[in-house]
Amino acid sequence: MSNAEKFIILPYRMNRGNLVPGEMRQASSGPSAEKIALAMAARFVGVAAYAVMVDEETGDMSSPRLLAKHGEIADLNAA
Repeated sequence: MSNAEKFIILPYRMNRGNLVPGEMRQASSGPSAEKIALAMAARFVGVAAYAVMVDEETGDMSSPRLLAKHGEIADLNAA
């Protein structure tokens, strides 16, 4: 099992009064993820940039670490 750290940006929008995630984007580095999140912030209710561990065999993501937050976001560690 091979794990690698990946950087993702997750935008959020409101749907019928509920906060829902949009389409996830990948970034090449932590600073790049933070810059993309900032650029997207004006178009969404919330945007978050995370560093996550990805199992390269299965694609499963774990251990999300928040890098940047703009607006309202969901807590990924609550589930």
